[in-house]
Amino acid sequence: MQDESEALVVGVDFGTLSGRAIVVRVRDGAELGTGTHAYEHGVLDRVLPTTGAPLPPDWALQVPQDYIDLLRTAVPAAIADAGVDPARVIGIGTDFTACTMVPTTDDGTPLCTLPAFADAPHAYAKLWRHHAAQPQADRINELARRRGEKWLPRYGGLISSEWEFAKALHMLEEAPDVYAAMDRWVEAADWIVWQLTGQYVRNACSAGYKGIHQQGGYPAEDFLAELNPAFADFVATKLDQPIGALGDKAGTLSAEAAAWTGLPEGIAVSVGNVDAHVTAPAAGAVEPGQMVAIMGTSTCHVMSSDELREVPGMCGVVDGGIVPGLWGYEAGQSGVGDIFAWYVDNQVPPAYHERARERGLSVHELLTELASAQAVGEHGLVALDWHSGNRSVLVDHELSGLVVGQTLSTRAEDVYRALLEATAFGTRVIVDAFTTAGVPVTELIIAGGLMRNPLLMQIYADVLNLPLSVIGSRQGPALGSALHAAVAAGAYEDIRAAAAAMGSVDRAVYRPDPRGVEAYDLLFAEYSALHDHFGRGGTNVMHRLRAMRRIASDRKDK
Repeated sequence: MQDESEALVVGVDFGTLSGRAIVVRVRDGAELGTGTHAYEHGVLDRVLPTTGAPLPPDWALQVPQDYIDLLRTAVPAAIADAGVDPARVIGIGTDFTACTMVPTTDDGTPLCTLPAFADAPHAYAKLWRHHAAQPQADRINELARRRGEKWLPRYGGLISSEWEFAKALHMLEEAPDVYAAMDRWVEAADWIVWQLTGQYVRNACSAGYKGIHQQGGYPAEDFLAELNPAFADFVATKLDQPIGALGDKAGTLSAEAAAWTGLPEGIAVSVGNVDAHVTAPAAGAVEPGQMVAIMGTSTCHVMSSDELREVPGMCGVVDGGIVPGLWGYEAGQSGVGDIFAWYVDNQVPPAYHERARERGLSVHELLTELASAQAVGEHGLVALDWHSGNRSVLVDHELSGLVVGQTLSTRAEDVYRALLEATAFGTRVIVDAFTTAGVPVTELIIAGGLMRNPLLMQIYADVLNLPLSVIGSRQGPALGSALHAAVAAGAYEDIRAAAAAMGSVDRAVYRPDPRGVEAYDLLFAEYSALHDHFGRGGTNVMHRLRAMRRIASDRKDK
C-alpha cells in the first residue's frame, strides 16, 4: 500500500503521432498511472488542412496546438489512472522528437495560428522527418568542408536536413515573408517548456545535437552570410537564447499550465530534452559504453563515453549531452517502425488482413508468427532500410528503400522478415562505426515500443552478436523525463543518483544464437555490398529517381 505522503513527479513524452504522460514515485521510480493522447492532426505530409493544398514530397508538418491538447488530456488522465492527489506532484519533465522546429513570434505564438500565415506551409511546425531541406543541408556541408569548419567533425562530417540550420535556410529561401515574420526559431522541446513556464530556455541537448552549438558558440556570422547574405544574422536575431543544462529547473509551472494539467502551480519544470537522450538514464545507461537504442517509428542510438572521438556519420557528440561529465554521442535510423507500418498498410495482401482478423491478431503479429518459422536466409532476400532516407552513417535523405531477391514465390512474411533484418543490419553498421572509431559498445539496451517483438529482438541479438538488455519500462522517454523532473525539483543531486534510484533495466534478456550469428554474418556481407553501392557512389540512381519525383510533382501542381 503506497504512502499517501510520498512525493511524485510527472513525465510527458511528445511522440510523432501521439504522446503519453506517466506519474512516477520519486523514491523508487514506480510508475503509478499513465495517460495517452493521439494528436488530432497527426503528421501533415500530404495536404495542408486549412486549404487542402498538396504538400511537396519530403514534407512533414505538425500543428502545435496538438501539443497543448496533449497536456490538457494525458496529464489529468495519468493522475486519474494513478488515483493520487495531484498536490503530491513536485515536478514535471518533458521530452520531444528532434529536430522538430516551431517558428514563432517574440512571445512564442506559433506563426501558423496567425490569420496571415494560416495557409503558409512554412509557418507550421516542421517535424523531425521533414526532409525537404536536403539541398540546403548539402550546401552547408560543402561550405563547411571547404572552409575547414572545426565543428563539422563533431557531426561525423555531415549536417542533416532534419536539423535547425538547414530547415531555417530552406524557409528563408522558399518563404522569405514567413522567415521575416519569425522572431524565434524554437525547438519543440523548448517551446513546450516555454508554454509550461512562460520562460524560454534552450536545452543543451537540442542546441548541441541539432543546433550546431559547440565549444560555447554557433557557426560564425560570416559562414552564414556565405550561405545566403540574408542568413547572416540568423543566430543573433532568431536562434540564440540562454541554454539550460539537462536536469536544471527551467522555471515553475504557470497558473495557466496548472489549469491545463491539474497540477499545482509553482512546481518545478525541468529543462527540455530529446526523447532518445532522456531515455538513457531511465535505462540505467549512465556509464561509458552503454548504448541505448530507442526503437519506435525511427531509432535513435545514444551512448556516453569518457573519450572524444570522430565517428563517421554520427549525429553529434556533445559534452554533457546525456550525462554530465561524459561525452554524449548520437546516431540513428530515420525509419524503423515506420517501415514496418508502411509495409503492412500498403503492401500486404487483403487475405493476410482477413486471416489476422479471424484469429484476433494484428497483421504485424501474424507476419511475425509466420516469419519466426523461417530459418535465417530462407526467404532469399536482403533489403535496405532507407525508406525514410539514411540518418547514420551516410546522412543522406535522398536515399530510398530496396528489396533484392524477390521471385514469384516470395510471400508477405518473407519481405516482412527481410525488412526487420534490414533495420538490424543498419544498427550493426552504426555499432561497427563507433567501435572502429575507438568508442566501443559494451552493452546494447533496447527501449521503445518495438522491444515487445521477440523475433525482432532475437534478430538484433544475432546480427550484432551482442546480448540485448531491455529497459524495464514501456514508457522509457516519459520515465526519463520524470527522472529529470525529480532532479529539477531537488529530490536528487544529479541524474546519476536519480537513475540509480528510479531507473529500470533487465540485463541480457536476449542472447545471440551462434547459428544465427554465423548465418547473419553472410547476409550482412550482402547488405554491406548494397549499402556501399547505392549509398557511397556505386550508382546515384536513388538520387536521380528522387529528382524525377520532384520534377513530376512540380509539373503536376502547375
